[in-house]
Amino acid sequence: MINSALNNLGHERRTVVLQLLRYALAGIAITLAAAASYWAIAELLHVDPMVSYAIVFLVFSGISYVTHGEFSFRGHGERDRHHIRMGRFFAINVLGFLVNQGFIWLLVKQLDGPTWWPTIPMIFLTPLITFALHRRFVYA
Repeated sequence: MINSALNNLGHERRTVVLQLLRYALAGIAITLAAAASYWAIAELLHVDPMVSYAIVFLVFSGISYVTHGEFSFRGHGERDRHHIRMGRFFAINVLGFLVNQGFIWLLVKQLDGPTWWPTIPMIFLTPLITFALHRRFVYA
């Protein structure tokens, strides 16, 4: 069923859909692990939630760069200027980091919610933003 639906799309749309599916698969695993790590460090180790997410961001940025470059966006865009691609990748990840820190600041620090609240937009909103930006500016 999925193959027949993909075959009905044009080449460019099929490529985007496949990239989105690979990005979603890898991204779900990375995002869930990062969100769980953020929560565990904040809740179980009693680390400030914003510091907790900063630690998680540093660890998972490297994992994310390799995974998305080799799997999610394989065969898409130039591969000969790695330093430029890496710089753009981390710039977009920093933007995602700031968005997620904003969720933590608003939901935990300002609204005094539990540390798990920001994991909802971290899982469902931020990946959509970063996918569009990665595809457009990193792996174009």
